[in-house]
Amino acid sequence: MAPSDLDRLAVAARKRRQELGLALNDHNAKAGGTSKGTWQRVEKGEPIRPTNYVKIDGLLQWAPGSCLAILDGRAPVPVDPSKAERGTVISELSPEMHDDEARKVIQLAIVASTDGLPSDQIRALSERAVKDLRAAGLL
Repeated sequence: MAPSDLDRLAVAARKRRQELGLALNDHNAKAGGTSKGTWQRVEKGEPIRPTNYVKIDGLLQWAPGSCLAILDGRAPVPVDPSKAERGTVISELSPEMHDDEARKVIQLAIVASTDGLPSDQIRALSERAVKDLRAAGLL
């Protein structure tokens, strides 16, 4: 990740938090399943664990994958929780983009949690995980 990507996310996250009138405090961070320190790192333009970006998405009422989209130069997808059915998030991202974002997160998680796994095995594992998530209706 280039520093400019992290800076772009920091600006977007601060702006969105201000739009929503959210205080960057322990209470709000814990409600989103993360820590205030993690949230602060995002707003300072510092990297966090890839799996934590989805928590920041939720805090900022963005569709899952929005933080990663910003890091890739795309725009976040805001969601209106009052219009979503219980537990449902409506995303403007195409199914292919969901699959691509899932692959990236899965690959990063594999790299972070294994030693020396060849890239072809990482790709195969991420493809299988995306296929299984899609079959379960999660993507």
